[in-house]
Amino acid sequence: MSETVDAEVDARAPSGAPACPAVTAGLVRCDAALTNVFQILGKRWNGIIVGALTQGPASFSQLGRGVTGISDSVLSDRLSGLAAAGIVTRLVDSGPPVSVTYALTEAGRALVPAMDELRRWAERHLTVT
Repeated sequence: MSETVDAEVDARAPSGAPACPAVTAGLVRCDAALTNVFQILGKRWNGIIVGALTQGPASFSQLGRGVTGISDSVLSDRLSGLAAAGIVTRLVDSGPPVSVTYALTEAGRALVPAMDELRRWAERHLTVT
């Protein structure tokens, strides 16, 4: 049997910050910032690509070899999306030969501590398959 919550409830994360700040009439409204970040990092391969680029700039082929299982077309799509989100930058060296490398932007580098924390959490709490 489910109950409808009519009053606002302040659901708090362990840090004391609101995780999903309001429950009204049974509807949980989560933080818009978390929604935005998971629209980007929740897309398959994006977090892995960002993680790979924490080692420094990489070419498309280096990323393709380093991100096991991703196709070239998906890698291209994900890099374009990460660039549009301001997390990755595409650097073109006119050469010769022409070369393209990808690197984290300032915003992308600001993700590194959060990615490290997620990795530590996964090591402690998830079973590796």
